[in-house]
Amino acid sequence: MKAILSQIRIAPKKTNLVAALVRRKSVKDALDILKFTPKKGAVPLRKLIASAAANAVNNFKQDKDNLIIKEIIVTGGPTYKRSQSVSKGRAHPILKRTSNIIVKLDLISTEKVEKKEPKKETKKPSTKAKK
Repeated sequence: MKAILSQIRIAPKKTNLVAALVRRKSVKDALDILKFTPKKGAVPLRKLIASAAANAVNNFKQDKDNLIIKEIIVTGGPTYKRSQSVSKGRAHPILKRTSNIIVKLDLISTEKVEKKEPKKETKKPSTKAKK
């Protein structure tokens, strides 16, 4: 259960900051977080997670409430090279970076982890000599 977005016109460093907010969260929580995140990378990432969830529901017959984001991989795509003209016939380079994003979903494990009970502390006898 995954979705891929290729060559989106945003730098991978900026996208990865937003992706770090929602890694290992449930799909419902991730969509709520991204809805109120004021970063440029939040909108395409939200659409991509919603697409991956729709893929899981339609193709694999999974319940949307039981899905968790297993991993989000943000890599750099091709860089568009442009230039800004400056004085004396020179040019400064402008690099317009792109990102490739992969979102993989998984089911929340229903197994309950047994909690270990804390050990009771026993009082140790005093080692001081009585006078």
